[in-house]
Amino acid sequence: MGKIAQTSSKYIINAKINAEGVIDKPDAIGAIFGQTEGLLGADLELRELQRSGRIGRIEVAIETKNGKSEGTIVIPSSLDKAETSIVAAALEIIERIGPCDAKVRVGGIEDVRISKRTQVIERAKELLRDLKTKVLPDSQEIANEVSASVRVMEIQEYGKDRLASGPAIDESEEIILVEGRADVVNLLKYGFKNAIAMNGTSVPETIIELSKKKTVVVFVDGDRGGNLILKSLFDCAEVDFITRAPPGKELEELTQKEIHKALRSRIATEQAKLELTKELSTENRSSRTSYNNRAPARPAQRGGFQQRTTPTRSFAPRKLVPSETEKKTFSKMLEDLIGTRGAYILDPKLNILGKVPLTELGSTVKSLNSGIHSIILDGSVDKDLSDIAEKAKVKFVVGMDSKVKPEEAKVTILTSNDL
Repeated sequence: MGKIAQTSSKYIINAKINAEGVIDKPDAIGAIFGQTEGLLGADLELRELQRSGRIGRIEVAIETKNGKSEGTIVIPSSLDKAETSIVAAALEIIERIGPCDAKVRVGGIEDVRISKRTQVIERAKELLRDLKTKVLPDSQEIANEVSASVRVMEIQEYGKDRLASGPAIDESEEIILVEGRADVVNLLKYGFKNAIAMNGTSVPETIIELSKKKTVVVFVDGDRGGNLILKSLFDCAEVDFITRAPPGKELEELTQKEIHKALRSRIATEQAKLELTKELSTENRSSRTSYNNRAPARPAQRGGFQQRTTPTRSFAPRKLVPSETEKKTFSKMLEDLIGTRGAYILDPKLNILGKVPLTELGSTVKSLNSGIHSIILDGSVDKDLSDIAEKAKVKFVVGMDSKVKPEEAKVTILTSNDL
């Protein structure tokens, strides 16, 4: 017997059964074939239509409640609209199913192609939307991308200190001195092949030798941490010009336009020294003011009486408690540092003095020695950092976690859990 599935049919007839008694599925199927036999002629005989595959498998579902039966009839059809409608109407002449009186009512004929067409339209919309978002770049964009990748591949190691640099250090009369490897990569990306990195706040011997032979343009980040590098360079190298990234930005983040603008705005070393001196004097005045505002020490006890001695006890040092503003600032900065293996150094106004790698944090704090309010780092606070922070009169050290017990440190140590 030929069969067609609902997925390959054009129409689906849906009908309902109501019987005044208990009936089974075979009773309903038998009534459908038996009571419609010979009614529609040889061309629309249900058995012949099903044998030829023009009518699919008749699905019947019966449910009995309180002595009465209800159910559904589903018939897939590949006939045309008129023939399918005739077959559907023929179902309603059924008046008896098994031993019970019954009624069959056709609920409707579903055009399968409409639902399929709707699905096709919705999917086509999605595909068109995806196609429009993936815009093919023009030839200029492709050329720029290829050129940038080639330039980045040109990064080299220069001198005995193996400093990251561009390929044109030796043949260039002027070099651009930057802080790290990422800065060199960004400059190479935009065609500057004469950049070389210091790789830290200490000045390598290679840079000192180059500064004697070439014109040196120092390009530092836009935060106040650039002052540390400038101060170190002024002490031991011959620097000709100074320029900075825009405030709050790092050189590795700058666009081509911002780099060109910064280089055009460079200033002579003498002017930069004056500006740096003014900034450092302002910081020193603020740190002295905060030191002088501390409570005076308790005067020593006088008199001829011998002070009563008591057994020594170990008390945890009194720690500072951060304000809500400080907590929010620390929490946000700590979140920004996740995964960078770096550290922020903050002044008393919670401004960023500089961002340094964890490997250079101790030496940087030692070189500053004062004016540091807080240190936030992407790592664990250890005893060495705690001691360095204590000597530099740092108020708070904030890390992901701490290897130092609270009673072992005089500086206030906070972790991500404390915030």
